[in-house]
Amino acid sequence: MIAYVECECLIYDAASLKEKRAVLQRIIMRLKQRYNISVSELDYQDTWQRTKIGMVAISSTRQSTEKELQQALSMIDSFPEIERAETSFEWL
Repeated sequence: MIAYVECECLIYDAASLKEKRAVLQRIIMRLKQRYNISVSELDYQDTWQRTKIGMVAISSTRQSTEKELQQALSMIDSFPEIERAETSFEWL
């Protein structure tokens, strides 16, 4: 099963692109290290306080794929400097 999650996030404390990228790189690196998923920033690369993150997971069962992505979303929510605003979940 292949699942795709896209989430828009806000980084309120970022006052520059450099600060935004520092926060995003830390989050993306930890997601890749901890979970068996692919992660990338998809949109708003030139906006200081807004981003869109895409994640994809592939596994043999729907339950394990969904569990992996839900845990990744929970990890994003655990970072105090970023707020997840809108999330879409899609099965391919």
